[in-house]
Amino acid sequence: MMMNNVQAINDALMYEMGRDSSVMVMGEDVGREGGVFRATAGLQEKYGRERVVDTPLSENGIVGCAVGLALNGMKPVAEIQFSGFVFSAYDQLISHASRMRQRSMGRFHVPMVVRMPYGGGVRALEHHSESDEAIFTQVPGLKVVAPHAPSDMKGLLISAIRDPDPVIFLEHIKLYRAFREDVPEREHTLPIGKAKIVAKGKDVSIFTWGAMVNVSAEAAKQLEREGISAEVIDLRTLKPLDMEAIVESVKRTGRAIIVEEARKLSGFGSDLSAAIAERALLYLKAPIIRVSGYDIRFPLYRLEDEYLPEARRVVMAAHEAMEL
Repeated sequence: MMMNNVQAINDALMYEMGRDSSVMVMGEDVGREGGVFRATAGLQEKYGRERVVDTPLSENGIVGCAVGLALNGMKPVAEIQFSGFVFSAYDQLISHASRMRQRSMGRFHVPMVVRMPYGGGVRALEHHSESDEAIFTQVPGLKVVAPHAPSDMKGLLISAIRDPDPVIFLEHIKLYRAFREDVPEREHTLPIGKAKIVAKGKDVSIFTWGAMVNVSAEAAKQLEREGISAEVIDLRTLKPLDMEAIVESVKRTGRAIIVEEARKLSGFGSDLSAAIAERALLYLKAPIIRVSGYDIRFPLYRLEDEYLPEARRVVMAAHEAMEL
């Protein structure tokens, strides 16, 4: 069935709540209103107010309650309306959700998912366009998933709900209704921690995720017209990371470009760059190049286009890599 990302998320939740009565959804306006982006539309009508819970405006309370519910046999899927508001709940994620399995020597798990829209490109207000993936990937005990396409969105969300550990599920705002693709109906899962080759190439590897997949794919098409073959890899999961696929791609091309929307300083691309250098340095023909946002807070709408990486900058990076 053809779906966009919002529909794929809704389909995944519908399916998994029908299959497993311990799965529940909670967050601000997720019930009667169906969520700020309508990703949970229809769930409360079908599964009731006890399993689709409208919460007060309290991210700390939402995540804290999800931790308690998960420890007592439920599988909560908590929604944060925008990732820029998750910081008050960061204590619950760091101090409790991520530590429980290690703290209890494996006696207790926290099978919960925290869904949150992130990223820019839609002319939103302050706190509505953050790309802070790195603050989650730094935390031991958290898995971080950031799909790009509808089929991946459904397959990975179902896998995240079934995972025994807490999963941060990042949904890029700009991609919610950007395009549709065929999504398998009913049962559809994908393994967490596996990257996907979006475009095959032999001259340069471009590693990216989220909305930057589209930017990188557009750059690859421009490079192809110039006779440069670029391989684009959608990481899909930032933690655990598919290092096998990354190293194999670097071995094929000898050049690596990382494209991310977040700030460059201490961003996830920094860790990825170091990981490539540690594992594939001898295969590189040129230094690893990062194309990213700038080291400032995400700007308001008038400067958004100046901040976000675009295909032109990726093409320039590829030229630089090819000249070395």
